[in-house]
Amino acid sequence: MAFLVLAVGRVVAKPIADTPFWQDVAVRIRHADSLSNAVYRRVRVDQENVVHVLTDRGMARVYDDTLVPDRSWRPLAGTVPKDIAVSDGDLFLLYADRVLSNARNGTYARPAPAGAEWLEPLPDGTVAARTGPRPAWKGPRGRAPVDGVTARVEVPGGVWFGSPRGAHFEREGTSARYATPSAPGIEPPAFRYYAGKRWLRDDAVVDLDVDRDGHVWVLTSTGLNKIEFRSMTLAEKARWFSRKIRSRNLRFGLTAERRLSVPGDITSSEMVDTDNDGGWTSYYIGALGAQWAVTRDAEVRRQAWDAFGALERLQSIHTNAGFPARTIERRGFKYSDTDRWRDAPDAGWEWKGHTSSDEMQAQCFAHAVMWELVATNAAEKARVTRNWIPVVEHILRNNLYLVDVDGQPTLWGRWNPEYVNWFPPSIVDRRLNSAEITAALQLAFRMTGDVRYRREAEELFRKHGYLENILSPMKLVGPTTGFVFRGNDMGNEWNHSDDELAFFTYWVLTRFAFDRELRGKYLGAVGDHWNFERPERYAIWNFLHAGCGGKEHDPEGAVWTLRGTPMDTVAWRVVNSHRKDVTRLAPNFMGRELKELLPPGERLVARINTQPFLLDHGDDATDFPGDEFLLGYWMGRYVGSIGPERR
Repeated sequence: MAFLVLAVGRVVAKPIADTPFWQDVAVRIRHADSLSNAVYRRVRVDQENVVHVLTDRGMARVYDDTLVPDRSWRPLAGTVPKDIAVSDGDLFLLYADRVLSNARNGTYARPAPAGAEWLEPLPDGTVAARTGPRPAWKGPRGRAPVDGVTARVEVPGGVWFGSPRGAHFEREGTSARYATPSAPGIEPPAFRYYAGKRWLRDDAVVDLDVDRDGHVWVLTSTGLNKIEFRSMTLAEKARWFSRKIRSRNLRFGLTAERRLSVPGDITSSEMVDTDNDGGWTSYYIGALGAQWAVTRDAEVRRQAWDAFGALERLQSIHTNAGFPARTIERRGFKYSDTDRWRDAPDAGWEWKGHTSSDEMQAQCFAHAVMWELVATNAAEKARVTRNWIPVVEHILRNNLYLVDVDGQPTLWGRWNPEYVNWFPPSIVDRRLNSAEITAALQLAFRMTGDVRYRREAEELFRKHGYLENILSPMKLVGPTTGFVFRGNDMGNEWNHSDDELAFFTYWVLTRFAFDRELRGKYLGAVGDHWNFERPERYAIWNFLHAGCGGKEHDPEGAVWTLRGTPMDTVAWRVVNSHRKDVTRLAPNFMGRELKELLPPGERLVARINTQPFLLDHGDDATDFPGDEFLLGYWMGRYVGSIGPERR
């Protein structure tokens, strides 16, 4: 039997080169116990890159990643200067009766005028002791994120400012290392804003300075913070995320979140089950499959099969044939939604039921990737087929429902026409669920050649309008009253979990289409949906679209997002609702709260089903794996939009 084979070549004339960019990274500075509750007054970095901090208990300095009282100069130990300054690279200290420096062979010592309170660096490389209040700092020229300036440092390409609500950088031109994220053809933001516990101990900035390596030291009311800017390629960043996941976020082969009992302290964390472990793991499989297809790295292939083994166990752990469990755990240690768990035949285990379309469709994508990209022989393809076909047979056997051990359809595992066509075209479930079951049947047909699966899909097309549902324009989706299912108002919002499910469904829908004519129709539907999601600059949506055959996508926006993605994967509470450089939107159906797409480092770190146009978000207590970055990057490499690493 002849099958359609979609050959994916380069989707752009020239891939974006993976050259180094400046990655911003928060470095946590430990503080000596003897500095507990100290008052922090000034931070200065000398020409030897020594970081000096003035406190109400005297001088302190940084050794590696720790701030400690500075006992370097025995004659000055225990003394408390009134101010410090750096001039021509040397540190100067102001006392009540004198100004001195330990540099220049200790030759600089001058009397201080009565009442002198602060030091002013002079062009000749010395300092002047001044009385009266320190002059106010000049503010930014543009529309700054917040009011008030507590510190100011000029650097090549712009100016750093401290404020009562964080630190920000105002750029001049586009060449500064701090104008991140950057991507070809995309102008960097006028301001970069650093606030919240992702970046700072607290937001009340007292002072700041920039060291000789370009790293920024921010002194706040509770201590010292460091923001490093590291030269990095996307490939290097992907290697970092891969190591992080492999060492920190794998639970029985499933990608796992960690819960932190102490905010920001990964040593206080534990891995926990979530509502969609099988789904999140499926997307990690997608990343590994794309990576294997690009690199042919045997270790990556091993990792992909290990993750696939977890999907196999989600079915084998119980006796409800073809029903994927959401997740598994050793008995007595379940964490999420404790009412949805069932005992496994193995007395040492439990499994989570109530499985939804989220799990089924994510796994459809993962099985498609494993079968098409990872399996290299008939035996391996058969292994993937053996795990997918029971799912499809379960759904067909149960009249297009996913049926749990209680004999009832799960809340969202529903593809029966009675349910699907109950929705009007203005509710996206009609379009989405039609696409989901069609993709599942197409994959089963490609794997087995069994015409039953094709006939089932064609009957859904012919008798129930599923093809018309799939091709229904996204512009029809909007607020719709009167459609409440099991207490859920189905038409009151744009559910971004549906975007997630749709794009992974599109991958299978187009690449495994029954024929080229259908593929062309599907591709039009994918592009229609992608245009609504384009403002998000989300790498996964862009490159899945390209992998479906879409010629128009936004690789520049995707690279902008990948470069800007924080390497701190904790879901820190992020607050932007007070900012003056953003434009709020009125309440709207898509739930977008602001007009501007903020750089990734200034907004929430969240899962793939959360849209980015949110002002305030986060819980301070969750560590996400970061597999979404890997999927975006390796899909970009696979479709040819991102070039290989080039230093």
